[in-house]
Amino acid sequence: MAAQKGSSFLLKDNSSGTPQTIGGMRSTSMTINGETVDITNKDSATFTGSSGHDIGRVLGANMGIRSMTLSASGVFTDSTGENNLRGAAFTGAAVNYDLVFGDGSDVKGAFIVTSYERAGEFNGEETFSCTLESSGTITYTNA
Repeated sequence: MAAQKGSSFLLKDNSSGTPQTIGGMRSTSMTINGETVDITNKDSATFTGSSGHDIGRVLGANMGIRSMTLSASGVFTDSTGENNLRGAAFTGAAVNYDLVFGDGSDVKGAFIVTSYERAGEFNGEETFSCTLESSGTITYTNA
């Protein structure tokens, strides 16, 4: 697999059903979070170790809560996507977003903006940063 350009890793506003890249992005990241469910019991397999009597922990597959966190930052360019993102931050509504990878794979789902920041220095550009948390089903499509 070839290396991919970070500039091709895009966050898109899909609230209208037509994905629009959120303009001005400089940085995009995602984290997949997974909580585990411990189903260890007295009959669980022995953990091989010096005592020989310890029970090995057993985690239930496909049982925990999974979620995704998206973070992005960039230069404010007054794009429709940026303004929709700001609006979603004010309302707290779950909005559809797409995350597109450089190889064409994508992630789609509803996200809630949990953090939105705008900043501007006297002699510099106006910037924004945001954090989005998944709400409901997330769909991953491999290219």
